[in-house]
Amino acid sequence: MQVLAMLTMLVDHVGLVFFSDQEIWRIIGRIAFPVYVYALVQGYQHTSSRRRYFIRLGIIALISQLPYQLALNPNGLNVVVTLAAGGLVLQAMDKTKSFSSAVLIAAAAALVMDLLNFDYGAYGLFLILIFRYTSSHMLVIWHLLLNLMFLYLYGWELQMWSLAPTLLMVYGPLIWKRLEDARVHPWVWRSFYPLHMVIIAILQR
Repeated sequence: MQVLAMLTMLVDHVGLVFFSDQEIWRIIGRIAFPVYVYALVQGYQHTSSRRRYFIRLGIIALISQLPYQLALNPNGLNVVVTLAAGGLVLQAMDKTKSFSSAVLIAAAAALVMDLLNFDYGAYGLFLILIFRYTSSHMLVIWHLLLNLMFLYLYGWELQMWSLAPTLLMVYGPLIWKRLEDARVHPWVWRSFYPLHMVIIAILQR
């Protein structure tokens, strides 16, 4: 799973920077974000210390921000910021006992993430919530509905391809189990995002 996420993210960013006229790179790249969302939700649910988990995410986000701005988006916040914010929203929602309060927290966070130009913005948060609070066939249905909504609102045609890893997770458990069991060293997993951003930023210049 981790290898799949890293490779497809690399393909996406290489295509965006160096081959922006070739859509196939971006199509392959749509696989990455749902896998990272899955990893975030699993980490959030099963970590032995959420405090340390969020600190690690925050450090990666901080290290990645300048390379991200240099390589991809000078005015945006990188995807690890999105994931970390999504995790904090999950924690805030889990702590409230009121459904209406949880909805208000999610809505306010989605608005802030769009206004402050988080990578994936409100879409990223909504996908995190879908992965956290749905499963099996409903996970596929809600992910599809989210993609259709953003296709209608913003013309995000490419994002429809992001449904592929969700389908694989739900309907290909044996294949997914093998991908999930393929582990890399923790420091490779944690350093890959900022490191590849640094390399792309250097090569771009």
